[in-house]
Amino acid sequence: MNTKVNLAGLTLKNPVMTASGTFGSGAEYSEFIDLNRLGAVVTKGVANVPWEGNPTPRIAETYGGMLNAVGLQNPGVDVFIERDMPFLTKFDTRIIVNVCGRTVEDYCEVVRRLAGQPVDMLEINISCPNVEEGGIAFGQDPKAVEAVTKEVKKYAKQPIIMKLSPNVTDITEMAKAAEAGGADAISLINTITGMKIDIHRRAFSLANKTGGLSGPAIHPVAVRMVYQTAQAVSIPIIGMGGIMTAEDAVEMILAGASAVAVGTANFRNPTVTMEIVDGIREYMEQYHVKNISELIGAVK
Repeated sequence: MNTKVNLAGLTLKNPVMTASGTFGSGAEYSEFIDLNRLGAVVTKGVANVPWEGNPTPRIAETYGGMLNAVGLQNPGVDVFIERDMPFLTKFDTRIIVNVCGRTVEDYCEVVRRLAGQPVDMLEINISCPNVEEGGIAFGQDPKAVEAVTKEVKKYAKQPIIMKLSPNVTDITEMAKAAEAGGADAISLINTITGMKIDIHRRAFSLANKTGGLSGPAIHPVAVRMVYQTAQAVSIPIIGMGGIMTAEDAVEMILAGASAVAVGTANFRNPTVTMEIVDGIREYMEQYHVKNISELIGAVK
């Protein structure tokens, strides 16, 4: 039984990876799971300089999920290279670094710094607000999606994944723009903008007022967007959004995802990725699927 998947010429031992921002750089979770069994570890967002993130409170539980307005807090690329890379390279798993920035130049600087590092792929988080354009996220404007993809590709030594925001009218327009800009793969969906109000304090639950909704509540939206995107582009898709079980992961694959990323579920159950790896194998055995590629986009 073959669980290997191909992402832009890169072979993963299985399609299960972690979603950026929910797994740090793996050190915390390595006490609970065997990182060697993952298809890939996707790191928390890395910027060109340290980011402090948003004021607290910045996490709130919701029905079927959570809101976060952490604001991509991270110590910057220098600390990442010095502290996190030596840890990650100890494991037999693919390393995908999530890159964030406030300007196109920010992204390019991180990509240049990572060019000589033993990193397998770069995931560009274009849900970041574009300060040069008045704060609209890069990923909400197809022209900006194509432009930042083209620019990053000039400096990247690794294949590029563009991470798409679901907070748009037509996800396929953004996916096509990423493909036109030269993206090697796309990942979707990022969080959906939401809000929670504390009725007893008559105040917003998050200091930022709004936050990104993740967890099982967004899963049907994510499946729909992965399916639509798979019909619109020919580059591989990494599906994410509320994957809690192997069934959820298989659903994403059937919709057209070549790989899946598990995020919020890690907070509730630190061993969930191992359960999903095993569950996909069990599903393949149950339905006599010899090669996982038979499942990718099998539902038309």
